[in-house]
Amino acid sequence: MRIDEAELAAFRAGLRRRYTDEEILEQLRAAADRMGRSPTMREFAKDPDARVHPQTVIEHFGTWNAAKRAAGLYPRRFLTREELLAQLQALGSELGRTPTARDLAARRRSLPSASLYAHTFGSLGNALREAGFEVLQGEERLERAVEQGATLAHDLGRLPKMADWAEARRVNPTLLSEWQVYRMLDVPRGAWTAFQYLVRERLRADGVDVQPDGSLRGAD
Repeated sequence: MRIDEAELAAFRAGLRRRYTDEEILEQLRAAADRMGRSPTMREFAKDPDARVHPQTVIEHFGTWNAAKRAAGLYPRRFLTREELLAQLQALGSELGRTPTARDLAARRRSLPSASLYAHTFGSLGNALREAGFEVLQGEERLERAVEQGATLAHDLGRLPKMADWAEARRVNPTLLSEWQVYRMLDVPRGAWTAFQYLVRERLRADGVDVQPDGSLRGAD
């Protein structure tokens, strides 16, 4: 059976016109929303709500990853270390602070996952350091948290409670979360009370009179 190449090309062009490029990109974005991540070709093919076959996507854009980039969905694989670091640096510039795993999760449609950074660099912290961000560890983080706790105590006129810290972090996202602070204290129970104790000791070292109820004497 003979196939006329010119007629075949015209036939294929007609089929491609069934979907515009933007319609295909919207299908990819919708699939990413349903899955919560950038889909692989196999995942897209198995998605019962996707109306376009992966091969149609490739015919329009040349490759699967080219289509995902056009849709704003970064491929989860094949990104170089330099590309991954550039994504972190761009996010940091947008946020005005060091990005967190939560920031990446909130942008999972358009940015690589924290797990990909951990797989590539050993940990997200390692990737952040290589991207030029300050990432504190262990005692350094606790020391920073105590300093921030002392500053917040001056603002409140008393030792901060967890709810105070959570409220302060909504205003100042550079603060660690209250749960990050809580988990830094390796004590059997009452980790936040242990943190308040460290803040009190820091305040006392600075000459501040902290009352038994946690209030600062002379504070308004």
